[in-house]
Amino acid sequence: MSQKILLDKINVPGIKTYEVYRQNGGYASVEKALKTLTPDEVTEEVKKSGLRGRGGAGFPAGMKWSFIDKKSGRPRHLVCNADESEPGTFKDRFLMEYIPHLLIEGMITSSYALGANLSYIYIRGEYMWVFKILERAIAEAKAAGWLGKNILGSGYDLELHVHCGAGAYICGEETALIESLEGKRGNPRIKPPFPAVSGLWANPTVVNNVETIATVPWIVNNSGDDYAKIGIGRSTGTKLISASGHIKNPGVYEIELGLSVDEFMNSDEYLGGMSSSRPLKAFVPGGSSVPILPAELIFKTANGEDRLMTYESLSDGGFATGSMLGSGGFIVYNDTACVVRNTWNFARFYHHESCGQCTPCREGTGWLEKILWRIENGQGREEDIELLWSIQSKIEGNTICPLGDAASWPVAAAIRHFRDEFEYHVRFPEKIKNRDHFVAEPFSQVKHLVGGKVIV
Repeated sequence: MSQKILLDKINVPGIKTYEVYRQNGGYASVEKALKTLTPDEVTEEVKKSGLRGRGGAGFPAGMKWSFIDKKSGRPRHLVCNADESEPGTFKDRFLMEYIPHLLIEGMITSSYALGANLSYIYIRGEYMWVFKILERAIAEAKAAGWLGKNILGSGYDLELHVHCGAGAYICGEETALIESLEGKRGNPRIKPPFPAVSGLWANPTVVNNVETIATVPWIVNNSGDDYAKIGIGRSTGTKLISASGHIKNPGVYEIELGLSVDEFMNSDEYLGGMSSSRPLKAFVPGGSSVPILPAELIFKTANGEDRLMTYESLSDGGFATGSMLGSGGFIVYNDTACVVRNTWNFARFYHHESCGQCTPCREGTGWLEKILWRIENGQGREEDIELLWSIQSKIEGNTICPLGDAASWPVAAAIRHFRDEFEYHVRFPEKIKNRDHFVAEPFSQVKHLVGGKVIV
């Protein structure tokens, strides 16, 4: 069994309430930090831990904290990004819903480290029931003296608020989130200046994901060095994975980084293998925005090494033969899944969620959706595949925020690894007009029609 840091107490009856959370060691990191550590010492422990941002980018959290401007004298803020809108990802909701005080504790300890006296949790608009859970937890924490003026007689003050977004995926980008928090349209800002210098109301601001902040109490209670001993290499600690698709045991899992993809996929402790006798076709390891990988690159890298659940191993080979750990949205497909339909569905999402600020994203995501729809609905042309490749290449790297990249990467990977499936759609439109065309006749059985080898 792997070590549990975030989900260790998740099944304790009543852990959602302050009383039970406190009885099980809750808020110990706040006591330790405020009574025995300076803010810089807390930051140093987080740096030692090697904890990387769990929202997708994987940037070292302690390093990000160290960038915050402490010289200007302006107020500082910590903002928790709880706008979990990445398709395939639901682990932050799980944490907030079932153990909300862990996040509250992490916000207090992290705000102390940053010298922030006013902090926010920005939560996705669709998570209204979780919003109410957090509001209740904050009220309980404040009533118990963990928030407000002069916490534990330390002289440190902190006010914490939950702000509910309006359901825009773009607000998961930190500067768009800040814009929304300020009451504006959620459009990403051009950087620099970075939020650490000029963020919320032009004040120094750190934006971290729910899982990242919820990990801080364990690090402070134990030590950054102890956290760094968990995991492998630069992928330290544990990671929450949202698992879905054609697997026996979908759900949220906490794994030690370094676990093999094979063990995670097939052991009874985790996903339990495929949900039926249908073979594995592909998977997306880190949410809808990361490249899809075919079966032959899932358990082994292109170099023949075991594929591990780490930032480095999943990206081994670059986008040619690798993907990304991303937000940990682990989606598994068997051979009845249609890659073209799946890619169109993702493209539809990104077109809908583009803020429209950048021309390549605003126009390009629309064309990706239209062309993929055309191919999936039996109206595709041979030149459409190259057209898709051209459009996605003109979006990637040419936008203010990463949404353009998120829209282009799935399309590029789908064509790179499953081009013959696109060709099949174009050449045999009558075979794919049925929505479930690969259920009765999986592509592995008909790929010889486009020059591929038949797999039975």
